[in-house]
Amino acid sequence: MAVPKHVDLFNPLLEAMHNLGGSASIQEQEDEVTKILGLSEEEASEIQKGNRTKLNYNLAWARNNLKHFGLLENSSRGVWALTTQGHKTNEVDKDEVRLYVAELNRKRREASRMQKEESPGDDTMPEDDTAWEDQLLECVRSMPPDAFERLTQRILRESGFIQVEVTGKTGDGGIDGKGVVRVGGLLSFHMIFQCKRFAGSVGPSVIRDFRGAMVGRADKGLLITTGTFTADARREAQRDGAPPLDLIDGKDLVQKLKEFQLGVKVKERIVEDVTVIQEYFEDV
Repeated sequence: MAVPKHVDLFNPLLEAMHNLGGSASIQEQEDEVTKILGLSEEEASEIQKGNRTKLNYNLAWARNNLKHFGLLENSSRGVWALTTQGHKTNEVDKDEVRLYVAELNRKRREASRMQKEESPGDDTMPEDDTAWEDQLLECVRSMPPDAFERLTQRILRESGFIQVEVTGKTGDGGIDGKGVVRVGGLLSFHMIFQCKRFAGSVGPSVIRDFRGAMVGRADKGLLITTGTFTADARREAQRDGAPPLDLIDGKDLVQKLKEFQLGVKVKERIVEDVTVIQEYFEDV
């Protein structure tokens, strides 16, 4: 089956959130909704635009709508959770949610016009999406291969890795570099990494090949891509009985660039709107 429209994902998303204990990361939501809908690997990995899959894109809209409807909330660390009302709700009428959010957007646009402020329309991207991510990914993808490897080296150093070296030797099993990661100032692990600069999805065969190159040469392996990893690739990276690999996809990569402000300028705006939720204390 094709990935459903965002309105048709309201109830699968609610079901997934309940199945996952009431809170989940975006990746956990995608995996659970994929299971609920019975999507194939190919369907779940279909690209909608930029670096986003169609499932990721439509679920972002569904999350945004259910948040405005009062059933979901999200933290600054990217964890989504059911609200008090969300815990009590197993199913919604998709038309009721759609009309409620459309009316909410209409009122917001009207208020913005009255204040002579620029207002986003109904087709504005959901709150957990940011246009700068796609723009930054395009910049990274346009870099020459050796420059991308040096950028990866800088990110790893900023993350606390030491002795980071870019090798980039041909016929080296896809290994682009190596380094040492220190844990708590006491333990050290030798690590090798591979950089894949493209817009598609990385499948499990790439994981297996990289693991084969890693065995006997390092304690840990790190695979970085500007694209995405399929669900099968993520499962293969953590397969029981095999050396685990850590994965960084395009979305994680741009967040690291933002965190370390590498090619990114961040201007913070602090706005507080404090509301006491009385029901929370009644349900504790």
